[in-house]
Amino acid sequence: MDFKPLSQFIDRITSWRIPWAEVMVIHRNETVFRYRNGFVNLEEQTPIDEGHIINIYSMTKIMTCAAALQLVEKGTILLNDPLSAYLPEFAEMTVRKKLADGRTAIEKAERPIRVRDLFTMTAGFSYDLKVPSIQEAVRQTNGKLPTRAFAEALAKEPLHFEPGTRWNYSLCHDVLAALVEAVDGRRFSTYVREEITGPLGMRDTAFDLTPEQQSRLAPQYVYNDELGKAVRHDGNGFRIGTELESGGAGLYSTVSDYALFLNALTNHGTSPDGVRILSPAAVDLMRTDQLTEATRGDYSWDHQRGYGYGLGVRTHVSQACSDSLSPVGEFGWSGAAGCLAVIDPASQLTIMYAQHLLNNQEPYVHPRLRNIVYSCL
Repeated sequence: MDFKPLSQFIDRITSWRIPWAEVMVIHRNETVFRYRNGFVNLEEQTPIDEGHIINIYSMTKIMTCAAALQLVEKGTILLNDPLSAYLPEFAEMTVRKKLADGRTAIEKAERPIRVRDLFTMTAGFSYDLKVPSIQEAVRQTNGKLPTRAFAEALAKEPLHFEPGTRWNYSLCHDVLAALVEAVDGRRFSTYVREEITGPLGMRDTAFDLTPEQQSRLAPQYVYNDELGKAVRHDGNGFRIGTELESGGAGLYSTVSDYALFLNALTNHGTSPDGVRILSPAAVDLMRTDQLTEATRGDYSWDHQRGYGYGLGVRTHVSQACSDSLSPVGEFGWSGAAGCLAVIDPASQLTIMYAQHLLNNQEPYVHPRLRNIVYSCL
C-alpha cells in the first residue's frame, strides 16, 4: 500500500481553503494510514493534533440510527409501526398542500408517519428550526428545549408532504432520538453512552463536553470569499436548546473515537475486541437502499449519484453511475463541517476523515478522497 497520493491530497486542500484536515484509514482492523496537516487555530498557527474535538454534525445520524436499530433488534419497535404508538403527539398530523389554483391549504394527513419514515427521511418534515412552534417551545422551556419537548413542538407544524411519498433531508433523526427516549426511558445521551460509546471505549464522543474536553474543542471556521481566507465561526446552530440532544447533528467527537464506532459497523456490528452493538442482519438492513420509485427523484445531490439511501446512510448501489472506486454496498454519511465516514464491510475498510469548515467543499473533497484511498490499497 502506498498512501503518498492521499497525503498529497490532504496537503493540497489545506493549502487551498481548508484550515486543516485529517484522515484515518483502517483496513482489516489495522490502522494502515493516518495523516493530518494544517492549523487547528489559524490565528495562533497551532498545528492540528490527535486530541482535538470537533462537531461531527450529521455524522451523528449514523449513531442515532444504530441506537434505534438496537430497539428494532430487541423487538421493542418495528419499522412499520405508526410513530404515534410511541410519540402520541404525532397522531393527528396535518399536511400543507398546494391546490390547483395555486393557493396553499392545510389539510388532515391521509397517511400516518411510520417509524420507518424517521430512518428514511420520508416523514414530511423540513430542516427549518425557526418555525413558530419550535421557537415558542424554546421560550417556554427557558432555552432548554429537551429532546422530547422538541419533538412535541415539531408535531404541531404541518407536514410538507404525505408521509412515505417523498424524500426530504430533514429533522427526522432528531425525532428518532426522541423516540428512543420515549421507548427506552433513558435520556438519549445516556442510552448512547451506555449502549454504544461506553462499550466501545469511546471516551471523547458526547452531546456535552466536560471542562477538560471543552479545552480541546477545535475552533470552527467558514471560508470568506471576499476576504480570501477562513474566518472563525464557532458554535452549533442545530443545538437550539441547552438540553436538546440532537440526534441529527449534536455529537462531538475525535477522529480516533468515532473511527471505533465506524469500524464496528464495518465488522458487521462487532468491534475487533468483541463488543457487539448491532447484528450483521441489522447492519445489512441499514445499508439496504430504501428509496422507492416515488422518492428516488428527490435524492438528487450530484455528488451522491450512484448512491441510494438506507436507514440514515448513503449506500452505494451503482458503480456505473457513481464515479466511485468503492464496491457496491459501501455506506456512510458526512457532516456540515466536512467530516466523512466510509464504511465498507466487503473490503474490510473504514475511513474517518475530518475537518472543521462549515462551507465544507464536500462535493469536491469527499468523492476525490474516497477514490484516492481505494486506489492506494
